[in-house]
Amino acid sequence: MNAITILYIVMGVVGILFVVAVVGSFPRHHVRPPNWIEVAIGAVTNFFDTLGVGSFAPTVSLFKFFKLVPDEKIPGTLNVGHTLPTIAEAVIFILIISVDPLTLISLIAAAVAGAWLGAGLVARWPRRNVQIAMGIALVVAAVIFVMKTKQVNVFPSTGGSALALVGTRLWIGIAVNFALGALMTIGIGLYAPCFILVSFLGLDIKAAFPIMMGSCAFLMPIASLRFVKFDAYSLAASFGLSLGGVPAVIVAALIVKSMDINVVEWLVVGVVLFAAYTMLRSAIREHKAASDYAATPESFSG
Repeated sequence: MNAITILYIVMGVVGILFVVAVVGSFPRHHVRPPNWIEVAIGAVTNFFDTLGVGSFAPTVSLFKFFKLVPDEKIPGTLNVGHTLPTIAEAVIFILIISVDPLTLISLIAAAVAGAWLGAGLVARWPRRNVQIAMGIALVVAAVIFVMKTKQVNVFPSTGGSALALVGTRLWIGIAVNFALGALMTIGIGLYAPCFILVSFLGLDIKAAFPIMMGSCAFLMPIASLRFVKFDAYSLAASFGLSLGGVPAVIVAALIVKSMDINVVEWLVVGVVLFAAYTMLRSAIREHKAASDYAATPESFSG
């Protein structure tokens, strides 16, 4: 039995535990079929998630626009609803994009370990400072990435067509993905920085897809179990996300597989800049909200 087969088995076990937990929560919910809007949101957001854009931010925006889920249940609904599509992404991309098993499993394990072992440390960091630092870093990285594309070619590309990391580069990849996994615990997405990491380590840029999808396929089901335990999610909306999401993942994965590498590179630039924008915007909004709160008379009352 090879390493990839074992990875699939473990992923399957985690997925089954997740499904059993969700089904077991049915008696505690008022069960209704998902409506077409919830299914459509699942299809659209997971389609673009498969392209590397991410699904959480657009899902939150659409939930709020259509007033589908109470604010307090949005985090749980995101995790529960997007778990099965994310597992589907991981299964498909690990199958269609051949990455060295040691590289793939090491980076996935590092992200998972980072999310659990690094959560306590990272949770104490000022969220706004991390958002600003990551936002600026991603902008700089995107500019450098553009400069080394074949169309611009300001200096020799550090990217390549390799599908394996060895020696120092492997250890750098493990260390950085550990940090990225830890940052996920405060809402810093893994996709965009993972794209940059893969490129600068000399891997084929498409290798980022199985690495980042595989990482989230292990993190999300486990995180979802907490929301399921406390019924802190909308069952119908979650089911809608999954129902629309899994078929959309299959369609989008076929598109990514057939994409020209130059198209993928420019897609990555767009994803990275979008992630930088959302991080910086969130930091500004949170700072403004804190300032407004501090300026109210009630904030000075004892």
